[in-house]
Amino acid sequence: MSRRRTLGTKKKIALLVSAATVAGGGAFVMASTSNAAQTPKSAAESTVCQGLATALGNNQKFIADQRANPDAQSEARIANREAVVAEIERKQEASGCVVGESAQDSQAAQPSQPAQGGQQGAGAQPSQPAQGGQQGAGVQPSQPAQSAPAENPGGGAAASGQQVCNGSTVTLSGEDGAPAASSNQFPAGTKLKVTNLDNNKSTTVEVTSVSGSCVLLNNAAFEQVREPGKFLIRRAVIEKVG
Repeated sequence: MSRRRTLGTKKKIALLVSAATVAGGGAFVMASTSNAAQTPKSAAESTVCQGLATALGNNQKFIADQRANPDAQSEARIANREAVVAEIERKQEASGCVVGESAQDSQAAQPSQPAQGGQQGAGAQPSQPAQGGQQGAGVQPSQPAQSAPAENPGGGAAASGQQVCNGSTVTLSGEDGAPAASSNQFPAGTKLKVTNLDNNKSTTVEVTSVSGSCVLLNNAAFEQVREPGKFLIRRAVIEKVG
């Protein structure tokens, strides 16, 4: 009887060790699977990540421009935008995107669109099929080459009610505060109407600061026209209304 009890105890210990080994191996497999599932997505893999990468790139470009051509307000502007960059990077991490990935300029974020026979934004700008130059690296170089309307060369000189920033996508600047916009083409005080053609939502905002793009919307303004979960408006119409 004593020997049988001893053998029974040894068997129990062996079974417990085996069970622990199996459980540990299962936990390792589950952890490995979980880590693989959480691999950050690039801008090419996700519209959300592309929008955040574009926003980050626009802010980084603005900071670089301010450092290259400083004025009395540059230091304050740079400090503000560095805080915005940090916030965008937090959003990238929360959204499962590659943190720090940037795509400078709105047009650089969508390389396939300029090849559509002159049409910009997948039909978002039907009035401009006769553009003489494709938009490859940014918004500004292409505007003077548009044949219709020819009287709108760059934005700031556009008449009230005229469509501007043709072919541009729209993203957020990452800045807080009341609904507003920033621009590298329109002076402070200019009023712009931005329409998202994918959901027909519009917002009219005032330009309050300088940015590295034709128009960037701050967080509050972007929320008024965005589609849920997206940080990029591919098909937008932008009008100067005041």
